[in-house]
Amino acid sequence: MPSKRLLAPALLLTCLLVPSGVARAQDRARAAAEIESLREQIKAREAVLLATSDEDRKANAEFLARPDTGLVRLLPREKWEDKLSMRGGGSYYSFTLRSNEYGRSTDIGLEQGQFHAGFAGADFAFMTDLGEMPLENVSAETEAVRFMAGYEAPSLETEARMAARQFHAARHEGEASYVRRLPATPGRTYAVRSIVYGESDVLAAFRVLRKDDDGSVVLLWKLLQKYPKPSLQRNVTSAEQ
Repeated sequence: MPSKRLLAPALLLTCLLVPSGVARAQDRARAAAEIESLREQIKAREAVLLATSDEDRKANAEFLARPDTGLVRLLPREKWEDKLSMRGGGSYYSFTLRSNEYGRSTDIGLEQGQFHAGFAGADFAFMTDLGEMPLENVSAETEAVRFMAGYEAPSLETEARMAARQFHAARHEGEASYVRRLPATPGRTYAVRSIVYGESDVLAAFRVLRKDDDGSVVLLWKLLQKYPKPSLQRNVTSAEQ
């Protein structure tokens, strides 16, 4: 039988370890709850950061009452990426999903004072600057938009990547120029055709209402046309069809 002299230290060690283990578990549970609470607080503050003003909504209430329209703020990517919980730092927008988070069906982004479009893989997009044309007047029949509306999305990966390179350098049709990057200028109106394979294909127009001191821009937008979801044949060339 073990002596009382040997049992005493063992009992003491057990008494010390069990409460310590319980305390650590409680600390971890408390930390997890606090982290979750902080995440919700951050999301709430992000919503404030991305919010548009009541004045802008009231001033454009008649326009916003129409279907497929919206008002959105884009944050500058260079300032907010990796600082917010949402991917892309609130600098992107999807006209299909009405989301500022980078990912599925992303159509435009804001970086270094410029709009950019066409982001991943064979997906691509192109924009044109319509000047000071009122957003209400823009349609798929607007002269500079007509080419964008009638453009057929390539179904072959090689052709899609070739198109992306063309628009990156600038493609000219008549007097209009179509590119993947344009300066974000208050008071100007733009059109974008965004092709995201397997997700969405849209033609939209947007106007920069204002650029705020923090570098963010407020856009009024409308969807001009939605096309069937584009599909892509990968690693196939035209000659192989």
